[in-house]
Amino acid sequence: MSSTPSAPPSRGAHDPGPVPGQPPVAQPSRARARLRRLAPRAALLALLAAGTSGCTSNAFTRMGWPEPITQQGKVALTLWQGSWAAAWAVGAVVWGLTIWAIIFHRKSRASGAPPQQVRYNLPIEMLYTVVPFIMVGILFFFTARDENYIDKLSAHPDVTVIVTGFQWSWQFQYKNYPVPGSPTRYVTMNGEPWTPQTGSSQLPLLVIPEHKTVRFDLVSTDVVHAFWIVPFEFKRDLIPGHPNHFEVTPTRTGTYIGHCTELCGLYHSRMLFRVKIVTPAQFSQWIRTQQVLQARSGGAQ
Repeated sequence: MSSTPSAPPSRGAHDPGPVPGQPPVAQPSRARARLRRLAPRAALLALLAAGTSGCTSNAFTRMGWPEPITQQGKVALTLWQGSWAAAWAVGAVVWGLTIWAIIFHRKSRASGAPPQQVRYNLPIEMLYTVVPFIMVGILFFFTARDENYIDKLSAHPDVTVIVTGFQWSWQFQYKNYPVPGSPTRYVTMNGEPWTPQTGSSQLPLLVIPEHKTVRFDLVSTDVVHAFWIVPFEFKRDLIPGHPNHFEVTPTRTGTYIGHCTELCGLYHSRMLFRVKIVTPAQFSQWIRTQQVLQARSGGAQ
């Protein structure tokens, strides 16, 4: 009969005490005790450094996300950064606990006793189950909140643009700005389908003002297209017989290239357009100029 007591089968092993005939277990050294005290502080400082680094906007803190030029894009970027912060926090906790267990709770060669077990520990097992549900619930809440904001449509947007996609170009109609005598009724910018002869010289131009609510009504005349301006951090399909809508509030002036991101035929990759974000004063001047020009020519430019 062995003189070494065995662990009870219910709540895990207990400390069996010293084994007869074996030397006593050595106590942890002073350096190890000091490391045990400093490890939580170092982890806390690392988390604080990671959190405060998000105060600046650069390629690292955006985690590969393009720099947004709309209010809605900034909301999407914040959700992206928050998801990464949660992932890094979970990874830090998991790796921290793993390394902690490896360093401080490994089996000592001087003792034949197994380390303390936590199986069948109801509070810990409940923690393993409840915490992931809470994390998923928090991520779902912020995702739903931001999605509702991005999809929100104003009752009276500042500018409404009817975007018509066709193989293989675009038409932009400014619904708020009529042109008397024009068959399209509004200020309209037409694009010529790309051909090897014309190339990109006839790309349609979309002009919108910064710091104004711009609504896009998306229509397709033939097949499914997709309206995408990269720094908007958003795209939406143009589906025949099913008009789509979305709004943005540009926050920066500049010139960009828009794309169709739904395979729509032979020259899909050439279905491009130019986007110019200008100040409200410049936009008003451009609209007035287009109204005069299109009224004289009797049609879209």
